[in-house]
Amino acid sequence: MLQTPSGGAGNGAAATASGLMSIGTVLNVLRDEFPEVTISKIRFLESEGLVEPQRTPSGYRKFSPKDVERLGHVLRMQRDHYLPLKVIREHLEAVERGEAVQLPAVGRQPDGEAVSEPEGPTAARIGRADLLAAAEIGEQELEEWESYGLITPLPDGVYDAEAVTVAGLVVELGRFGIEPRHLRAVKAAADRDAGLVDQVVAPLRRHRNPQTRAHAEARTKELAGLAVKLHAALVQAALGVRLP
Repeated sequence: MLQTPSGGAGNGAAATASGLMSIGTVLNVLRDEFPEVTISKIRFLESEGLVEPQRTPSGYRKFSPKDVERLGHVLRMQRDHYLPLKVIREHLEAVERGEAVQLPAVGRQPDGEAVSEPEGPTAARIGRADLLAAAEIGEQELEEWESYGLITPLPDGVYDAEAVTVAGLVVELGRFGIEPRHLRAVKAAADRDAGLVDQVVAPLRRHRNPQTRAHAEARTKELAGLAVKLHAALVQAALGVRLP
């Protein structure tokens, strides 16, 4: 039996135990314990086979309380134990088979003791102090940006290196009077684009063939590039300008 998420996640699941939940409802339930979680994150975990919600005839996701419990368990294992999704999936599958398994130790534990590293390449990451220095901002500004979802720390408290790019652009836009709160719509549009890409590549990620799963990564990058180009073209068209 998987541990029920502590705090709001468990209470929300119990409150909706009589019916299925939309992805928006699930997001609100999980955010009590995991304020950094997003709809794109939930969709990504689904694409990785860590949760399998039901689908309505029109294609909308419907999550059961058990699905929410499982999502909470996955997010907690990422946050508290720094485990990659592959290891989490294998652990959950073993638990569901009734096997007595210990939680594997992978990555870096909270006490700073180094243990075995996960397989595969590691994305470039940056610490909070380095991000503040690179963006030339203070703690208060970063906290404000985080509150709007413009920058989100990884489960272990560091940031993807792309956060430096985002921070720099937020600073530049601020010089024209565009405040972080004005950028919430931009973030929401980016999340929708990411969700669309996730839907396209999800079947490839779940495929048993390793080459097909590897192809999903290349397809994701290709679709992301096209989405960025389309967004830029639409903004230019709306403004009647052409960028060099």
